[in-house]
Amino acid sequence: MTQTASGQLIEKVQSLKDNLGQVIQGKPEAIELLVTALLAGGSVLMEDVPGVGKTTLAKALAKSIDATFHRVQFTPDLLPSDILGSSIYNPANGTFTFRQGPIFSNVLLGDEINRASPRTQSALLEAMNEMQATIEGTSYPLPAPFLVIATQNPVEYHGTYPLPEAQLDRFLVQLDLGYPEADAEVSILYAQAESHPLERISSVLTREDVIAMQRAVRKVSVEHSVSRYVVEIVRRTRESELLKLGVSPRGSLMLFRAAQAAAFIDNRGYVIPDDVQRLAPAVLAHRMVLTSKAKYAGTTKKEIIRELLEEVRVPT
Repeated sequence: MTQTASGQLIEKVQSLKDNLGQVIQGKPEAIELLVTALLAGGSVLMEDVPGVGKTTLAKALAKSIDATFHRVQFTPDLLPSDILGSSIYNPANGTFTFRQGPIFSNVLLGDEINRASPRTQSALLEAMNEMQATIEGTSYPLPAPFLVIATQNPVEYHGTYPLPEAQLDRFLVQLDLGYPEADAEVSILYAQAESHPLERISSVLTREDVIAMQRAVRKVSVEHSVSRYVVEIVRRTRESELLKLGVSPRGSLMLFRAAQAAAFIDNRGYVIPDDVQRLAPAVLAHRMVLTSKAKYAGTTKKEIIRELLEEVRVPT
C-alpha cells in the first residue's frame, strides 16, 4: 500500500470516530475500542446498564460504514435457526429453499445475549471464529467485513444464562460505556431535542475501505520483544493465585491483533508496549475466571491485569 493510500485510510478512520462521537458523546475511549475491534476483525461485548447507548453505538457504526445491519433481540425462546436461517419447504415443486438468517450481515447486534439459552448462544461461536455458518451440514461464508456486537445487562440476572468461557473467549474486547459526565449528558439532551443524531450521520466508509484497513493492520510490524511481552503478560494470568482460569493462547493472539490495530489508528507502522498496556484490560479481563476467594474479597479482573502489567518488565 502506498503512503498516500495509507494516509487516506487514516483520515477515514478519524472520520469514523468523529461520526460515532456525534452519536455517543463524552465516550472517546469506548469509541476508540470499538474502532480498534473493527479494524482488528474481532467482535465486541458491551456489558453495561440499560439506557447508556449500547444499541445506538452499534447502529451508528453500521450506518457509518455503509454496512448491512441486523439486530436480534435475544430471548429465552429464541432458536438457533432464528439467527442462522433455515430451509423452507416449497410445496409447489417439492423442494427446499434456504432462507438466510440475520447472521448474514456485516454488523450483527445481539441485544441482551445472555437472555437466550446456551444452545442459541452457541450458534454464534463458529461465525465469530471462522467467518462462516454451518447450517444443516452446509457451510456458508459470511459477508466481509463481519462484526458481532453483543450487549448484556450486568445488574439484572433473573432469567439470564451467563455466557460460557468458550464464548467469552471469542470476543476481542469487552467495553463498558458507563454513565456520561454531567456536561456530556446536558449535550445529549440538546442533541436529541428535535431529532436523533443517528438520523443526521451518513456513511464515511465503504465495506471495501474496512477490508483494506483490516489488511493493512495485519502488516503492522511487531518486534519480537513486544510479542514476548504479550506472551509474558498472558502467562502470568495462568500462574496467578487469584485466578481459577487464565487467558488462553487465543487471548494472546487477540491482544497482538488489537495492538496492531491501535498502532494503525495512531498512524504508526509498528507496535509499541504502550499499545499493549492500554488494551490489555479490555482484551484480557473477560477471558479470566476469578477464584472464589478473590471474588468475595472484591478483587476485579482489571485490577489483576493492572498489577501484572506493573510486574512484567517492559521491553525497551
